[in-house]
Amino acid sequence: MSHSKFLTLILFVSSFFAIAQQPATSAETVKKALEQKEAMMQSSLVKNVPFENIGPTVMSGRVVDVDANPEMPSEFYVGYASGGVWHTTNNGTSFTPILDNAVTQNVGDIAVDWKTRTIWVGTGENNSSRSSYAGIGILKSTDNGKTWEHVGLEDSHHIGRILINPNNPDEVVIGATGHLYSPNDERGIYKTTDGGKTWDKTLFVDTMSGIIDVQHAPGNFDVMMASSWTRDRKAWNFTGSGEGSAIYKSTDGGDTWEKVSTAKSGFPTGDGVGRIGIAMFNENIVYALHDSQFHRKSEAKKRESSGLTKDDFKTMSVSDFMKLEDKALNTYLKTNGFQEKYRASNVKQLVSSGSVKPIDLAHYLEDANAMLFDTPVVGAEVYKSTDGGKTWKKTHKDYIDGLYFSYGYYFGEIRVSPKDENGIYIMGVPFLKSKDGGKSFTSISRENVHSDHQALWINPNNPNHLINGNDGGLNMSYDDGEHWTKLNSLSVGQFYSINVDNEKPYNVYGGLQDNGVWVGANNARQNSSWHQSGKYPWESIMGGDGMQVQIDNRDANLVYTGFQFGNYYRINRETGEFKRLDIKHTLGETPYRFNWQTPILLSPHNQDILYLGGNKLMRSMNKGNDWEAISGDLTNGGKKGNVAYGTLTSISESPFQFGLIYAGSDDGMVSVTKNSGGSWTNITGNLPKDLWVSRVIASQHKKERVYVTLNGYRWDDFKVYVYMSDNYGQTWKDISGNIPTSPVNVIKEDPSNEGILYLGTDNGAYVSFNNGDSWEAFSNGLPNVAVHDMVIQPEAKDLLLGTHGRSIYKANIATLQKMNSDMQSKTISIFEMSPIRSSGRWGSSRSQWSNAFEPNETIQFYSADSGSKTIKILSEKGAELNRIKVNADKGFNYVDYNLELTEKGKKALMKENTSIKVKKSGNGKYYLPKGIYTVQIDNAKTKLDIK
Repeated sequence: MSHSKFLTLILFVSSFFAIAQQPATSAETVKKALEQKEAMMQSSLVKNVPFENIGPTVMSGRVVDVDANPEMPSEFYVGYASGGVWHTTNNGTSFTPILDNAVTQNVGDIAVDWKTRTIWVGTGENNSSRSSYAGIGILKSTDNGKTWEHVGLEDSHHIGRILINPNNPDEVVIGATGHLYSPNDERGIYKTTDGGKTWDKTLFVDTMSGIIDVQHAPGNFDVMMASSWTRDRKAWNFTGSGEGSAIYKSTDGGDTWEKVSTAKSGFPTGDGVGRIGIAMFNENIVYALHDSQFHRKSEAKKRESSGLTKDDFKTMSVSDFMKLEDKALNTYLKTNGFQEKYRASNVKQLVSSGSVKPIDLAHYLEDANAMLFDTPVVGAEVYKSTDGGKTWKKTHKDYIDGLYFSYGYYFGEIRVSPKDENGIYIMGVPFLKSKDGGKSFTSISRENVHSDHQALWINPNNPNHLINGNDGGLNMSYDDGEHWTKLNSLSVGQFYSINVDNEKPYNVYGGLQDNGVWVGANNARQNSSWHQSGKYPWESIMGGDGMQVQIDNRDANLVYTGFQFGNYYRINRETGEFKRLDIKHTLGETPYRFNWQTPILLSPHNQDILYLGGNKLMRSMNKGNDWEAISGDLTNGGKKGNVAYGTLTSISESPFQFGLIYAGSDDGMVSVTKNSGGSWTNITGNLPKDLWVSRVIASQHKKERVYVTLNGYRWDDFKVYVYMSDNYGQTWKDISGNIPTSPVNVIKEDPSNEGILYLGTDNGAYVSFNNGDSWEAFSNGLPNVAVHDMVIQPEAKDLLLGTHGRSIYKANIATLQKMNSDMQSKTISIFEMSPIRSSGRWGSSRSQWSNAFEPNETIQFYSADSGSKTIKILSEKGAELNRIKVNADKGFNYVDYNLELTEKGKKALMKENTSIKVKKSGNGKYYLPKGIYTVQIDNAKTKLDIK
């Protein structure tokens, strides 16, 4: 056995046992966790804390499916990958969310039976990306989303397609893609004939191959085509092809299946068969879009006079290298961005001495992102069958370059016009159409249409009418894609990270999946008024997949941010300067590895000092101009694969001591230095191994304290891993408490109350008032969505949640921060109210056509028990001016009060003080005049000051 084969076997065996140590969370455990969370939301002390969605909207998020009413196409449903399902009846002018009552917002496919108005949702996105979240099977609603019934396939995780028999709404065929990160049995084709009460598995390929697409012939539900797909994602590798990928056919409505993509059929077979999309024009004419992972035939490369290429050095000997002309070598070094110290003369010295090899000049340019695009595979190809799948023929001669790049697994949708058998559409990074059956293609991507296309609905009665879903939301065309309108009014942004500055009003920054980095005022209006001015209140400051943001607290114009795999910049928003943070390893050294979401951190002690995590911790002392590594490799060394792995994911520096720094990695390593990187200690200790360190946080309240959260999602392990240490990580305490099973993304300390912690999971947000002994669930205004990041604006006392699917939520936590044992011992605690400025506008309107302006103040109180309470508004001398009866919940309560006083209260106030005049407002109500009043509940009181 060769050394390389032996090493491969060792890696395989190691991976096998690593997987065996991280079993996928069972569907039963997930079900119990969802029931537990539902119960927690009902009894939570913070269930009334109101969260407000502050947008942004215009960049939208990933659409996975569109289903429109064929008889009234101005009505349609849109499914977002992690943002739920939305309904419009006015052609996309406005939308209503209909999945918010469900236990997940993760969507793979939707289908609607328009006759009975029954909606089916397959949960769990089918695109298999690094942010494709698992679902819980199939949901069904017969009341437009007011209620949802869970009808099975709990362990499928990801759903590829749902087909409803147009003539029998109880007959439904499902393509289940299955687990993304682990093998499982609940994948394949499932069929029900009783509306989801029972299911039959009618096609199963193997535990790694699920069904990504199913289509039936128009007018004949019996004739179906389905595509299976072998894929396996790991944190360090993605395999998107295999022997199990194939095309199957059924002629009995999905009861039985026959593989039709055989070696004799003309369709590719073997290990390189990737994702396949299906489109059926009729029973005989079928198209298939194939992501071929077979390697392209090698072509003789012609040496261009322009000079050396990276590949030249991969096989070059030392003697040949030394013969290179200095001019040619310097041209290569300069044009490829080598550091100034690397020029022909000194590089030849390094090669001559043996400290550097010629191949290092190729490796120097290779990072995780670049290597993905170096993969020489065939990529997208279209096949056509005219005999119902018996034989297939490729429709085109040349490669379809520029459609998939190396991310074919992320696409795979193809459509055929219902009126033209030669009119087909294929979706990838651009959006292409063909009018000659796939012989040639033209782009119908336009300047206001985002790339990465995932969904398409074609109007069966007007094929020029298209609705397209992509990573940037929704577009509509009425001229076959020549012109598009954008329908992005929904808060469905997929944020990876968020941050805030200290401006007034403060701004919120965030990086989004495939939508760059945006910034906007926290109180920016979320409506259509910006259409009038032409200026959206949020601004894009970076493209690509938006990543972490750091803002200089001395000057908010100075922002550090970037896109995937460590591509970061220093931006001066005032001058428009963009400075790339150019971090280079030493020639001959193993290239640095950077995580998809590379962590950055401005030192709390000196805002000129910036940290950035590769596999080593990098530091700049001068705002990112120059860099040095202040650690060795703080990971387990990486793994062989096509995704950067063995990288840092989280950095935190203690506010108590400069140079007391923690770092966590994607492979489970947690490290600390107390001397600015002079020495490091591995503090992983008895923490669970091999899990993604989603956060390591140095305490703001105690120098020795540190928090760690681990995330097992990339093993299909959904357990809750939350830990605290009070001795710099020498020993760890589990503080996961009663949090329902769901991977943890973020933990945050309250800046003013040492006992309060906030936490975000893939299914919501929580707060603890006792350092993690027990947790309370947030829910008011907040659906069951993945919370990726949290930040607290300390002066405003606002908690902001960056969600991966529903943009950003904000809640004021001033009252929560007052929680203490004294408050919990009282029956009622009323919180202080801010002074209110009186206004003559109260109760009046600009015209008879507009609503009267009515003031609104919130009375906030904490109740030790649930029950009926009476809120009294009293004058300075104790006269009752108004009373409000409420059903209080145990915990925090919020009651809106419009500052109205009753007729009886008005008379009492005017009798008490004859100098006061209270007039009826334009809307017929009386409002409190200037003065000092008392708000009383039981024996608890607080002041209400109207100036």
